[in-house]
Parts: sequence; C-alpha cells; structure tokens
Amino acid sequence: MVLQSEIKSALSYASSKGYQIHPDAFAMLKSLQGDLLKVVQDVIKQKKSGGPVIVVDDVEGLMGPVSPAEGAPAEQKAEILMDSSPAVNTGEGVDGYAMLFKSRFEKTMRILAQRPDSRRITKISAVRQNAWAGSVKKESGVGNAGTQVIAGLLMSRRQRKNGVELEIDDNTGRMQIIAATEEARKAASMLALDQVVMLELENAKGVPGLSVKSVFSPDIPDHLPSRSKSESYAVLISDLHVGSKYFMEQEFLRFLDWLSSDDEIVRKISFLCICGDLIDGIGIFPNQDKELLMTDAASQMSHATKMLSKIPKRIKTFIIPGNHDPGRRALPQPSFPQATSGALYSLENCTVLGNPAYVSLNGVKVLMFHGQSLDDVIATTPGLSYQRPAEAMKVLLKARHLSPTYGGRTPIAPEAEDMMVMTEVPDILHSGHAHVTDVDGYRGTLVVNSGAWQAQTKFQQTIGITPSPGIAIVVNLATMQPFKKDFNQ
Repeated sequence: MVLQSEIKSALSYASSKGYQIHPDAFAMLKSLQGDLLKVVQDVIKQKKSGGPVIVVDDVEGLMGPVSPAEGAPAEQKAEILMDSSPAVNTGEGVDGYAMLFKSRFEKTMRILAQRPDSRRITKISAVRQNAWAGSVKKESGVGNAGTQVIAGLLMSRRQRKNGVELEIDDNTGRMQIIAATEEARKAASMLALDQVVMLELENAKGVPGLSVKSVFSPDIPDHLPSRSKSESYAVLISDLHVGSKYFMEQEFLRFLDWLSSDDEIVRKISFLCICGDLIDGIGIFPNQDKELLMTDAASQMSHATKMLSKIPKRIKTFIIPGNHDPGRRALPQPSFPQATSGALYSLENCTVLGNPAYVSLNGVKVLMFHGQSLDDVIATTPGLSYQRPAEAMKVLLKARHLSPTYGGRTPIAPEAEDMMVMTEVPDILHSGHAHVTDVDGYRGTLVVNSGAWQAQTKFQQTIGITPSPGIAIVVNLATMQPFKKDFNQ
C-alpha cells in the first residue's frame, strides 16, 4: 500500500512542475508497486504532449498497457432498491383488480400531495353537488365564482366537437369534464389512460357547467441526478431475441469480445444492465415457429446463458425478463423461472431480477423496465411513434406509472399492491421492447431505450418499424453523459 506521505510528495512534485494528475491515472499509479514519486518523475520526463494533465495514456506509455486486473478496478457499489419478483402476491378476479387500482390511487395521491394545489382537492361527489348548487344560483343571478380541484383515475378520453372529454373516477364517484381551451386540450391529449390525474375546474364562458382549466400529472420534479463519486461506466442493452432467425449473433459476439478487450472505456465498465427479451420464446405470436432457429425455449435459454457467461466476471450484470422470456407475461413479471432458466442463476456475476426493478449503481438509481406498455402509450397518444420511444417513456414519467393503461395490449396482473407506480424518481429510466435506440433527458432523468440485437422482422416491416439494432448505450456514471457504441460492420 502506498503511504500517505508518498502520495503527498508525488502530488507536490507534479504540481511544482505545472502538472495535474487525472483521477483515473492517479488510481492506476497508486496500484503500481515501487516508489510513487519516482514513477511520477519518469512519467513527466517522458511526457511529450497532451497538455498539463497526466492521463492514463501517459502512465501506460511508461509502464506499458495495464489490464483491469493489474490496474485500479473501477468502483463497484451495487444495491437492489426494489425487485418486483418476491413481492408478487396475485389477487383474483374483480376483488384483485379492486385492490390493484385502490393501491394505484393511494400511492399516486401521496405523490400528488407534494404539490401545493393538492390541498384544494375535493371529492368528486362534493364537486358534483356544488356544481348542481352553482347552476341553481346562476339561474337566480348569484353565479359560481372560483375554481375547484379534483383528482382521480382517467377512465376515458374522447374527442368531442367542443373539446376533449375526460372521465375521472375517485372513491366517491365519476365525473365527465370537457377540456375546451387549446392548452387544456393539448395537456389532456398527452395523458395516459388509467393514470391518476389532478384537474383544476372552472366555470368558463360559453361552456355549460364546469370545464378543465388546468391539467396536472403526478410527474417527476426537476432534479439533479445522483452521480458516481469516481469515473465508472454502465452499459445498457436489451432485446437479444436469441433463437430468432433475425438474432444478430455475430454483432453480439463482437460486443462480448469488446467487453473482454483492453479498451480504455472497457477498463472503466463496472455494470451491465440487460432489459429483457433474452430469447425470442415460443408461441408469442402467430406462426412464430417459421422465424425460429431454435424451436424450444430451453435451447434458446441455454444458448443465451452460454453467451452471457463470456461477460468478464468483474462486470456486475443485472437481468430482467421481457414479454418473450419464460414465465408469466402479465406485469409485474417475476424473474426467470428456475425450472427453465436455472443455468442463468449460476452465472456468478449476474443478478436476475423481476420486471420492473430498481438498482443503485455507485449511487445512481436505475429503473429497469422492459417496456411492454409503450405499445399502449404509442397507440393512444397523439404524435408518438416507435421511432422515438424516449418520448413515450416520458409519458410514463409524467404519469409516475410504468404501465397505466388497463385492458389494452399490455396484460396487468391483479396484484394487491401496484408495483408499477414510480414512488422513487429514477436517475436513469432504462427500457427496451421498441427495438429502436433512443436517448433523451427529462427533468434530470436520463431516458434510455437501448434498442435490440435483432434485425428487422417481417412483422416490423408490415407496420413500418425500422429498428436500430447492434448498439449498446454506455453511460459515464460520474458525469451522467451517455454515448452509443455501434457493433455493426
């Protein structure tokens, strides 16, 4: 171990010569055997260019390439904040769904309670009675001034001649309200069906009864994301679809070879997050067998696990299931069943979780969700498409719910607790499913859809989806800056 006095002497010498030492280079220097001061003196003596900062390349120029095992290991502090798998407690029938939506309403109302306007929320039954009383007063010339606030589940959204009609439900009743102004119409159109919403109502001129003045989603607040204290990287990928004729195996093997290389970025990679659809599965869609190289799920899982075993052991890997993987398809999804995926659990550097899951990577909170509900969001929200999945993911952040729409394309289980409510604000929201790589930011949260490793399928051709496969998203956890690493030829 390098003594503190030696470190101080080396830093003082570098400073006296007008040099600073980059943290990564300093970590590498400390890991070397011998006199640290002499090493720094030799580095400065041989340094020919690059400015007044000693970087990793300068150290390697003197000592030769240092492998991750020989150099300073990247920081690796991982914590599971939420795993939906052990919490699965499926209810039954109508009673089960009643518990689910009660949980959704109560959990989201606690989020809304952080807004100042939430103090004004009035039960729908009381607002309806007040509206009736107000209409009586209006007939007698008294009128009904001021605004009122309600909150509840968005049961329906319909286009009418005079605006967008919203039907809101709380635990006292339902109410239909028109969003008539241009601003209210636009905000109402971006709401996800079955999400919790707060509405400010008014008596507007030319509109009979109460109408929507303002629309408030639970939303995430503007915030500064947490960051790693040291420079380390997380790689985000999803949707391998092993077993499909369209699985891009050569590109994926090229990615695995890169993870085992001596690339400067690779040395800083601490984590890998895989966001579902490891395999293409069996019977997921009609005539799927015609698109398979491996016609049973066990063979597909075995091949996927064999490839994932090539991931260097020093990289902590987190895996969640998707809608093509073994197990139940309804959300939330338990982790891969042991009976058909046991070998996956034997990989010592892999942690297998349910869908969704929260993990903390060097203090950065990552919400992993495969993204099945993007189908419903894109289908029901004007202006959205599969070519910009990050925009659909922002709708989920605004709703503070990962799968708000019930009865659409996404199956939802009648859980006693709604685990899809985003009670914590993620620093990174990571999804897949759409097969299109898209990276954006929203109110301090990095929004990443990590694409796929499957070429365009015939089904995607018919509906006009152009995937962007063979790309990994790499995020510097110290700066929260993402970049794409392309493994296509």
